[in-house]
Amino acid sequence: MQPAVSRDADVIVVGAGPAGSATAHHLALAGHDVLLLEKTSFPREKVCGDGLTPRAVRSLVSMGIDTSEQAGWLHNKGLRIIGGGMRLEIPWPDLASYPAYGLVRPRSDFDDLLARQAVKSGAVLRENTAVTGPVLDKAGRITGVTTKGENGAVTYSAPLVVAADGNSSRLSLAMGLETRDDRPMGVAVRTYYRSPRHDDDWLESWLELWDRGDDGRERLLPGYGWIFGVGDGTSNVGLGILNTSTAWGKVDYKDLLKRWLDQTPEEWGFRDENRTQPVRGAALPMGFNRQPHYTNGMLLVGDSGGMVNPFNGEGIAYAMESGEIAAQVIGQALARPTADARERALQAYPQTLKQTYGGYYTVGRMFVKAIGDDRVMKLATRHGLPHPVLMRFVLKLMANLTDPRGGDAMDKVINALSRLAPAA
Repeated sequence: MQPAVSRDADVIVVGAGPAGSATAHHLALAGHDVLLLEKTSFPREKVCGDGLTPRAVRSLVSMGIDTSEQAGWLHNKGLRIIGGGMRLEIPWPDLASYPAYGLVRPRSDFDDLLARQAVKSGAVLRENTAVTGPVLDKAGRITGVTTKGENGAVTYSAPLVVAADGNSSRLSLAMGLETRDDRPMGVAVRTYYRSPRHDDDWLESWLELWDRGDDGRERLLPGYGWIFGVGDGTSNVGLGILNTSTAWGKVDYKDLLKRWLDQTPEEWGFRDENRTQPVRGAALPMGFNRQPHYTNGMLLVGDSGGMVNPFNGEGIAYAMESGEIAAQVIGQALARPTADARERALQAYPQTLKQTYGGYYTVGRMFVKAIGDDRVMKLATRHGLPHPVLMRFVLKLMANLTDPRGGDAMDKVINALSRLAPAA
């Protein structure tokens, strides 16, 4: 008979963003002892557009979150696209798999709400607790983490650890998992302005962001600007750019944001005197840019595993979904009677992720490589926007909103592309 192993939880989740909180919620709801560690305290700021597509709404509903307007959520009808002299409003598709509305909520409030939901489900949350490194056994398997916080240095132990510590994922790096340089990366900057457009019920996307290159030529950048009303008197305004352009690393993104906004009507309020927060930036890790998603007792969820959608920069939906997938796999593994059986169950996690997202992300990587050429971006903007049917297809493709079974002709084409593309 083997001696009992000391443990503080069945699972330790590092990071209480959307990925970590969703993982902790689903695990705790299934009856597991979960320790959720967050280096800061709530409420806390995160760089984000604050806009949520129907894909993210579905995950919120599955977590038992009240997404009604009475609960403080601003609903939106779809996407308004500005570009090529066109202004096109495309409603969210009416699908069996997803609700037909999106949401806006500031991340400072959003992340707090999800973390409290995890606690309500039974997870133990430790705020102001920074994870300083992994605890490894002789075989190199993670068995816990060391932390530093208000109570000094504390070590926590668990048979499984989930890395939900974002793009930099120091825990992943400590376990030897570097990011892949063959995957797209984005950068986003955003801020808030007092604006009469604060209660807009459409998410607004501007497809033409211009910058002057070293040769003096105006170039159309691969990315977009956004204007999302928050409903509290302010609008979240920002832009995202991909690294597939020769302009990557050479653009002053804050200056680009200001130059773009200076071209908007003054009555909208997007001027320095109406800005309520600093301009902040963050990286967008895309298309599985860190792998493997499971190794030696550690699972990666959300941004730590590079799960941002290459098409549109959306990360929150995939953070929550991967957290739910990880919780299901962990639940199956913990129910197995032997170590070998548990390990076989855990090895299914990266395969499930590839089956779910791999082909779609491959198509996304091809897309972002193509629009890195500003000639392609110009053609897409000028000749695509005048065709509403084509743009409805593009919205479904870029937002990853299709019914997996049945659906219309657009769904069938998009689903076939995702199935046929190699998952890597």
